[in-house]
Amino acid sequence: MKLDTLKHGYDMTSMPANPLTEYWKPDVSRELGERHWSLTDIRERIDLNAWQNFLGDLPRDPYVNRRWKRMSWLCLDDQGNVQEMGECPMAQGGAFNDAESMADRLRYYEPLTGEFLSRPDVRAFVRAWAQLWGIVPHEPILMQITGVRGEGQVDPLQGQGIHADGCKALSILVMNRENATGGENHLYADKAGTRPLTDATLDPGDILHLRDDHLFHSIDGIGQLDPDVPFERFIIIINSRFVDEFQNRMLRRHFPDAVLNETR
Repeated sequence: MKLDTLKHGYDMTSMPANPLTEYWKPDVSRELGERHWSLTDIRERIDLNAWQNFLGDLPRDPYVNRRWKRMSWLCLDDQGNVQEMGECPMAQGGAFNDAESMADRLRYYEPLTGEFLSRPDVRAFVRAWAQLWGIVPHEPILMQITGVRGEGQVDPLQGQGIHADGCKALSILVMNRENATGGENHLYADKAGTRPLTDATLDPGDILHLRDDHLFHSIDGIGQLDPDVPFERFIIIINSRFVDEFQNRMLRRHFPDAVLNETR
C-alpha cells in the first residue's frame, strides 16, 4: 500500500480515546512546522533510570567499531497499539550514508528486548511519537538503542560527517551521558555545512526532533572527561517515512502489506 493513498493528516481521533495529546510541550509541533527541528525533554514522561538498565546487555555493533546496538521495526495496529513487525535489515543508500562501513549495505542487528518494548512508558513514547509525526497504522517505525563507550576519542558517526538519514521523521533521545566530553549536535540547512542552524549538547532525557528531509546534522567526537574513567553515551534513534529507496525496497520485501512513503 502506498502512503500517497492516505492523507498524512490521518484522523488519529478515529482511534480509541488517547491520553497522549499532552505528551509533547506545546511549542514542539509549531517549531517543527516553522523551522523543521525542535529540542525538548521527556524526563517527566519516562523512567529514565529504568531505561538505562537495558544498556548493559547491548550487543556490539558488528559493522562499526566501538559501538553497541539493538534495533526493531515497529508499527501501530488499527487500534493504535504498538506492534513488532519482525526482521528487516537496516539499509541506507550512499546518497544518505557515505561512510564506507555502512553505505549501500544490508545491516542486521539483534532486536530490542521484549522486556523493554513491553514497558508502558516505552509504548506510550512510541505512540506519542507516531502521533506527533502523523504516522499511520502499519507504517514502519525504526527504533534503535545505540551508542559508544570506552577510552580515548571516538567518532560516533564513523566518518559519516554532515548527513541526512533518508527519512522524513527523525528523533534522537539521549539515554545516558557518563564521563563524556564533546558529542555536540549540529544542524545545517545544507550538506556542505555553510548554513548552520543550531548547536546543542543533549543531556539524558533531552530529545531532538528533526524533519530529516529538510536539513542535515552531525555530531562532534566523544571523549573522556576524566582520563582515568571510561566514557559512555547512548541514545535512542526513532524514525519513519523513509525517502531512501534502498530502505523502502527492503521494507516492501519483508513487510509486503506495510504502508510506505514510496518515492515512485
